[in-house]
Amino acid sequence: MRIMGTVAAAVLLAGGTGGAVAKDKRAYVVVNEAVGVPVFAGDITDRPYRTIGEVTAGVRKATVFSKAASKAKVFRELWERADKMGADAVINARYGNSHVTAVSWGKTNATGTAIKFEDRTTP
Repeated sequence: MRIMGTVAAAVLLAGGTGGAVAKDKRAYVVVNEAVGVPVFAGDITDRPYRTIGEVTAGVRKATVFSKAASKAKVFRELWERADKMGADAVINARYGNSHVTAVSWGKTNATGTAIKFEDRTTP
């Protein structure tokens, strides 16, 4: 018992969690509280930004019995792709209903516009 207590204390002091990996808790410039990532169905009008480009994503169902992808899951996938482009947010995000294709049990496609916020201090 004494050894287990010592090991647990050593793990805590070392900043470990006993094998569990901590999730990345990144602070976004803005965030859509409904989905937890900076993806918005409309425009952002309270700060200047420049357009990086269009971003698209698709979420597939694992089997015919799987549930269709949720809005949050589709928007998270859209954000992952926009983040790789260096975007601060995605605006005008849209997604459709799941559809079956020859190679998929169901896929939901999404599109949006990746943006980067401008510095307010520059004239």
